[in-house]
Amino acid sequence: MTISPGNSDSIHNIYLIAICGTGMTALAGMLKECGYDVTGSDQNVYPPMSTFLDKIGINVNIGYDEQHLEPPPDLVVVGNAMSRGNPEVEAVLEKKLNYISLPVALKEFFIRGKYSCVVTGTHGKTTTSSILAWVLESAGRDPGFFIGGIPENFGRGFKVGKGDHFVSEGDEYDSAFFDKGSKFLHYLPDLVILNNIEFDHADIFNNLDEIKISFSRMIRLIPRNGYLVSCWDDSVVRELSKQSYCNLVTFGANPEAEWRAEDIVADNQVTRFTVFHKSTLFGKFETPLHGQHMINNCLSVIASAHLLELSAEEISKGLKSFKNVRRRMQYLGEVKDVQIFDDFAHHPTEVKATIGSVRSKFPQKKIWAIFEPRTSTSKRKIFEDKYVEALSVADSVVMTPLFAQEKVPENERLSIENVREGLSRRGIPAWVVAADDEMANFLLEKVSPGDVLLFMSNGDFNQVPQKMLNSNK
Repeated sequence: MTISPGNSDSIHNIYLIAICGTGMTALAGMLKECGYDVTGSDQNVYPPMSTFLDKIGINVNIGYDEQHLEPPPDLVVVGNAMSRGNPEVEAVLEKKLNYISLPVALKEFFIRGKYSCVVTGTHGKTTTSSILAWVLESAGRDPGFFIGGIPENFGRGFKVGKGDHFVSEGDEYDSAFFDKGSKFLHYLPDLVILNNIEFDHADIFNNLDEIKISFSRMIRLIPRNGYLVSCWDDSVVRELSKQSYCNLVTFGANPEAEWRAEDIVADNQVTRFTVFHKSTLFGKFETPLHGQHMINNCLSVIASAHLLELSAEEISKGLKSFKNVRRRMQYLGEVKDVQIFDDFAHHPTEVKATIGSVRSKFPQKKIWAIFEPRTSTSKRKIFEDKYVEALSVADSVVMTPLFAQEKVPENERLSIENVREGLSRRGIPAWVVAADDEMANFLLEKVSPGDVLLFMSNGDFNQVPQKMLNSNK
């Protein structure tokens, strides 16, 4: 099926099952913007997704019922959280309605016909794709994009765009119950940024080898006139990049990388650095982001934007004016002269890098790392030692008990107590406290003026950061 937005004679009414998922809500908004009649359903309908959909005039059915598919829509998009047994899924199959997954919908309605820029890797996808989209936007290229977070420069994670480029956050997670392949396999890549590859998503991948197979398949989809922009600091990325049939471009701190950052200087406001391309000065840049991983994210965008024929001046303007992504080192406020930040980090590599970013921004301050193991990956025993190493970058650590620990087999389950003991052996004070009023009160009692609190989770800590800030009132 090949569809162009707004000009299909056969597709008018589109129904999204699980419409309130972050990606599905974004897709619904894009389809609505292109003139389609969009409706959908979800079991959990609540702000901000519900208010956004209501604001743009999309009706949402609460709960799943096959009657919602009467009269039959022209097309059904099935969210990847849906499985057999769902009454609407069963009705779609019985009635042989046209149905596709979210990534296929994105491909057919918005990516096909555009120059497709796909940002992939285990970590840094959201930030890097947001930077690339903004650099293109600030240079007047009017890109479309589909990103799993909210870039502050845009205020939302999607844009149809009238320009030639489309930027996608290339997720390796599976597409749907009927398509267990990674989402990024559908994105028709012309240019791919590949930041890093580690074991993650333990609920669908059994080991690193399975993840490598998926990334290898994606790399082999890049056409011979396309580009693979690879981080040469990552050994797995180097290994898989050699399988490509396209133009290979490398970046990173590795001395063999083509694009490198030198003379890196940071204060609590910005990071400044000089970029060399194959040992030739390319330009001087400034970003409000901190940490080596953020420098690499910027390097990948600089290399990619150069390939897309942006000048060093245009790239510099975009990097300097980039405002970050919500829940990526997001400053929430201050209480008792203590600054509070929120971040989505949950994998040990992300946790270590994020704490390192705070350390770079506030080298003289005491840093508290507050961590909730919530994802399927973060609750795995195989990461115990890595969490000890990652959290040791902080001065003090507070962890929560495992969220929904029963979903991980007991013999594979992370022991929070083992992590706490490992930190204690390294001289790092660590506590285990439930994410509720107890945590808010504990932190308010323990912190001192000038300290920095960094909350890390893919959840919301039961609003503990906000409760602390409200104590000011």
